[in-house]
Amino acid sequence: MTSVTLESLARSKATPQHGNAAFTQGQIDTHLALLPGWQFAAGKIVKTFKFKNYYETMAFVNVVAAIAHQTDHHPDLSVHYNRLEIAFNTHDVEGGKGGISINDFICAARIEAAALLV
Repeated sequence: MTSVTLESLARSKATPQHGNAAFTQGQIDTHLALLPGWQFAAGKIVKTFKFKNYYETMAFVNVVAAIAHQTDHHPDLSVHYNRLEIAFNTHDVEGGKGGISINDFICAARIEAAALLV
């Protein structure tokens, strides 16, 4: 079995999760260990990115929007002058009850990779 890395997550393809089970707490913890600064809170994986100013914040918002569009998996965003709060969960797992899925971690990994470039 191949171990999951941040790089392999970022290269993975997000797929529809209809009918899939949500991640267990153990799976969430294992994947969070790969993502610096991400936490599990209130049923979502979340991270706050900090920037020097509004322009840099908005530029990164657009990067996140492009990733969300490409993966068809969209986070909740809270945009402030010099920070961006990102929260992911998957609404269609567990028969529509929602929870955390691999797609949340794929998108978070892609955002982490993008953050290294800015």
